[in-house]
Amino acid sequence: MKFRTLFLLAVLFFGVFGTSQALANASADTQPNNIFPRVKFVTNKGTMVAELNRMRAPLTVQNFLEYVVDGSYNNSLFHRVINDFVVQGGGFDTEWNELPTRSAIVNESGNGLPNRYGTLAMARESAPHTATRQFYFNANDNESLNPSTRRWGYTVFGEVIENAELLRELMAVETGTDDTYGYSDVPVEPLILIRVELLPEGGTE
Repeated sequence: MKFRTLFLLAVLFFGVFGTSQALANASADTQPNNIFPRVKFVTNKGTMVAELNRMRAPLTVQNFLEYVVDGSYNNSLFHRVINDFVVQGGGFDTEWNELPTRSAIVNESGNGLPNRYGTLAMARESAPHTATRQFYFNANDNESLNPSTRRWGYTVFGEVIENAELLRELMAVETGTDDTYGYSDVPVEPLILIRVELLPEGGTE
């Protein structure tokens, strides 16, 4: 009986310890102690690097990085492009299959980061706390997307710090309506997000 009790305690201990270690390892992959992690977006038109802001948008950054380290954004589409407005992606693979989502996150749009040219923000539905995985780059200073005293805004959580000029090329592509799915503002020539890389701490590749 004593042996059996010790055995069960050992199983319980290593089970909990193993789970804790797995969670710690998963968390470590997202650089949880790095306030300003950097990510590289590799597209079929070029690359750019964005710096994320955990201080202002901790929940949003963590959510985004979990998709990044899972490779969930790799080989996906920028499916919505509006010149002088936004370049949006992260929701569909290159065959227009909708990508799996985690739970929606709390809206952090009141963090003081404005939707200005070159910033990275979360897309969402009309309800405020519905952002999951889709994101967009602001291709203009979009004051209409900022919060006010009477409405929620769209959460900015980072900014392009290398090659922001690429956004001008991306937002200027020819767009139309997709005949199969009926989506509007779709690039005629696919804009592909080949991969998103979490750069080592310090920002060096």
